[in-house]
Amino acid sequence: MSSLAHILSGVVAAAFEAEGLSTAFGVVRVSDRPDLAQFQCNGALAAAKSAGKNPREVAQAIVVRLKENQDFSRIEIAGPGFINLDITDETLSRYLSETAGDGRWGVPTIISGETIVLDYGGPNIAKPMHVGHLRASIIGDSLRRICLFAGYRTLGDVHLGDWGLPMGQILAELETRYPEWPYFDDAYRGPYPAESPVTMDDLEEIYPAASQACKLDEGRMERARLATRDLQNGRAGYRALWEHFINVSVAGMQANFRALGVHFDLWKGEASVHELIAPMIEDLREKGLARESDGALVVEVGEESDKKEFPPLILTKRDGAVMYGTTDLATIVERVRDYNPFRIIYVVDQRQFLHFEQVFRAARLGGIVSNPETLVHAGFGTMNGPDGKPFKTRVGGVMKLEDLITGGIDKALARLNEAELAADMDEKERQEVARKVAVAALKFADLQNNRLSDYIFDLDRMTSFEGKTGPYLLYQAVRIQSLLRKADLPEGGNSALRDPQKAGISLSSADRPLALLLAEFPDHFDAALRNYTPHILCDYAFRLAQEFSSFYGNCHILSEKNNDVRAGRLALCELTLGRLLLVLDLLGIEIPARM
Repeated sequence: MSSLAHILSGVVAAAFEAEGLSTAFGVVRVSDRPDLAQFQCNGALAAAKSAGKNPREVAQAIVVRLKENQDFSRIEIAGPGFINLDITDETLSRYLSETAGDGRWGVPTIISGETIVLDYGGPNIAKPMHVGHLRASIIGDSLRRICLFAGYRTLGDVHLGDWGLPMGQILAELETRYPEWPYFDDAYRGPYPAESPVTMDDLEEIYPAASQACKLDEGRMERARLATRDLQNGRAGYRALWEHFINVSVAGMQANFRALGVHFDLWKGEASVHELIAPMIEDLREKGLARESDGALVVEVGEESDKKEFPPLILTKRDGAVMYGTTDLATIVERVRDYNPFRIIYVVDQRQFLHFEQVFRAARLGGIVSNPETLVHAGFGTMNGPDGKPFKTRVGGVMKLEDLITGGIDKALARLNEAELAADMDEKERQEVARKVAVAALKFADLQNNRLSDYIFDLDRMTSFEGKTGPYLLYQAVRIQSLLRKADLPEGGNSALRDPQKAGISLSSADRPLALLLAEFPDHFDAALRNYTPHILCDYAFRLAQEFSSFYGNCHILSEKNNDVRAGRLALCELTLGRLLLVLDLLGIEIPARM
């Protein structure tokens, strides 16, 4: 199946073809003016131009052919040649029934099963996660869910910052403080302690202290560089201590990601590609792509079409140290080798555009990827405070992600109290509902924006149960669930949905707007998938919730006396709930059973 507009496009395209015109002119879309028509086709104007005819004459010929089709209840020509279309309630009812059976709601599956690797999250070892990691995690996980639903095999990779100078700085600092530890004794042959000698709280204090010491003392910086080199060359004690850093850091990360409902399939980092760097650089040398420049080794990635000079990608610095671009390029080598991906999507701050463009160009020049469309940077804007600058705490520091989540849960509890919701629950259930409300608030507030846009973080606004917010959508979904429970439907739900061969869903003028909106879902999903833009699904979910609220307020449902009308309206309630459950799941938002 597909969207109703897509199906109608096939019908109208056939009419254009019958008139000797291109089927491309037959595209049907949802009308911009629902007060005038449900659907519209504007192809007659372009068709007339190509055929050298009058637009209304072309439109009239198409209308004559379309009137033979009994799916249409009204066909009119408007203006210079626009074709306005309404469909019968029977056609709409049949479409909704036919798309209700498999839970895909008209969205076709991409059956090729090609792999998409998504790189998002990007936290650093030995550093607490902060609000800067929120957008990448939320957007990336939603895109993973969207691609997975479309039929792709998806691999979400957290891509840890676990290699390089920061690790050497921490090792050197610990060796200064605790020279007696076995990790720093070259004569020690192990085994090294299984228990980490440092906690995440320790690392949170040690890293900034080490970084500051290196800035103030060149001798300390040189020791950090040597420690980095020895770590990367495999010094056993350093590797053992470094693995402790990873384990305690990942435990904290996983707790944050669990609280947010964000999933990763791969927990790899820069270190995983260390052994690939030397052969990759050698290959680039042999191809004449890597050359020396002021002692550094670079790949020129400028193109003739560039409007200004484009800097080269630096592979190694004068001292032989590799750069982030080098490890990112080697990561592409690894992903192509191990997963043969159809796409690799990087969900990283848009301010990193230049970096990724350099890496992508080098990958294409070096033949690491054969298809230029394999590599995608799905950049995003910043989450800002009320001052319009990147969000910080009241004292000017960067807020920890766990503190942000905790603050969101506290605010959600206050909102539940204000709305007199969840009052009959025990403390455990109430806390879980508050967590779901808080996560819905944080995720929807972020995802409802075009990912390239900056947005203002306002916890009061985003946790409201009114307006375009995650809690509002949860409330509407919970209300439908409650209504359906009260309806006491037989197991399996409404018979009109279970068996499309039955009479179908009985519709009236009051029901029709909601039914038509339900039929739009495949088009919105397709746009979100093609453009990597979850905000399109947010807009659809909000419109659907609003339309259901109007339907609920204007129509008798449980109190309806006519059994056919009652059954049809309950079917629309089921369909609406199904769409909301799916769309919110694609956004990574869980719905509580009750409030």
